[in-house]
Amino acid sequence: MSSSISPAKKRAKTEPDNMGETLANGKTSPWFGDQPLEQNDPDIYNIILKEKDRQRRGLELIASENFASKAVLEALGSCLNNKYSEGYPGTRYYGGTKYIDELELLCQKRALEAFGLSPDKWGVNVQPYSGSPANFAIYTALVEPHGRIMGLDLPDGGHLSHGFMTDKRKVSATSIFFESMPYKVDPKSGLINYEQLQVNAKLFHPKLIIAGISCYSRNLDYAKLREIADENNALLLADMAHVSGLVSAGLVANPFEHCDLVSSTTHKTLRGPRAGIIFFRKGVRKVLKDGKEEMYNLEKPINEAVFPGLQGGPHNHAIAGVAVALKQAMQPEFKTYASEVIANARVMAKCLMDRGYDIVTGGTDTHLLLLDLRSKNLDGNRADKVLEEISIACNKNTCPGDKSALRPSGLRFGTPALTSRNLKAEDFEKVVDFIDRGIAIALEIKAASGPLLKEFMATMATEEYQKKLAALRDEVEAFATKFPLPGKDVL
Repeated sequence: MSSSISPAKKRAKTEPDNMGETLANGKTSPWFGDQPLEQNDPDIYNIILKEKDRQRRGLELIASENFASKAVLEALGSCLNNKYSEGYPGTRYYGGTKYIDELELLCQKRALEAFGLSPDKWGVNVQPYSGSPANFAIYTALVEPHGRIMGLDLPDGGHLSHGFMTDKRKVSATSIFFESMPYKVDPKSGLINYEQLQVNAKLFHPKLIIAGISCYSRNLDYAKLREIADENNALLLADMAHVSGLVSAGLVANPFEHCDLVSSTTHKTLRGPRAGIIFFRKGVRKVLKDGKEEMYNLEKPINEAVFPGLQGGPHNHAIAGVAVALKQAMQPEFKTYASEVIANARVMAKCLMDRGYDIVTGGTDTHLLLLDLRSKNLDGNRADKVLEEISIACNKNTCPGDKSALRPSGLRFGTPALTSRNLKAEDFEKVVDFIDRGIAIALEIKAASGPLLKEFMATMATEEYQKKLAALRDEVEAFATKFPLPGKDVL
């Protein structure tokens, strides 16, 4: 009579779940990696707990940061981390990729849907590890070594990956391997000087113009940038890393209407994991004078630049997290969230201006604002140090007219993270009050110390100012802990 127990169940009865070391008593010890993190590596576990506590007790106002959802973090911590899958769906160099193909194709589909794009007119690569690698892949594919690019200058609100260099050295790899010429903002208005860009582009003849920001609070004029690109037979790339969530919600200028390529990170206003994404046009680029159609040829070069050009195996756990975030971005609740992000940024800008502060460009259209401290006789370095002491996280930033990124005059604030914690407009009024009080202490310390930053830091460390800072920090943390923190319950 045959046994009714299946082979799998037989193995389960006779084989241990974890093939560890056989002990003297004949029993098998668990594999050391099967212990939970708290037991396996308490040092790392405790560091994570401390960081989680810092995030809970503090006010995160860094414009490029956000809190990923529990579902996104679960995807990131899944078994997908274990799988190598070099190549693309249907053409992998590794076996066992059936479900990885399914995952990546679904992520691509959601990426197009989230931004309202037709698969006949747009393609997408979801494998870049982050935004800077995504941009470098585009340059590698389409500009080629020593080809010419133009992006907004870093001190004027651009990003390192857009070709930043100084008169002394080439800072970003994009300025080392490609020829870079920046465009600038008007030092008085803080707005991009499109007219000067147009003049300079005719002299420089760029192969690619980058429409992207890191600290510029206004909508970009993509139509004007398209006009300038066309005048120079250049491709137009939008780096929407900061505003991608706002674009998907239809609340800011849409780069897809005018650009040939669009790159993005996925962890800022989109609230996903730390990853990158590249969109590229397909089909007819333009009709020539003889009536013939010139077709886009972007998909193959882009894909080959990402892999095998610059990357190895894609991070499948991150791609899963991106797919989850894209699905969330298509829900009605996300548009409400994105609307509140912009509304809260405008409240911050208005409250600061009502208190006598200067906001570059006089306000914001997006999720960020740039506070210029020069009229307060303070700088970003000192203000940033004091705000961190009272559990407010932001970042020092250059303002139009600054001579050095190492001596910035301003602070950049962003509202995505705190809006994810459910802070509303009236709560941001309280946040501005904390900032104002922190800056007042910074001015006191500056008046009592020498001209050097190290002297400022020494004065700040004295008992008198540590007491003042501790009292304000207690208020900030009591306020912050009232609001929920998205993510996993423990870690």
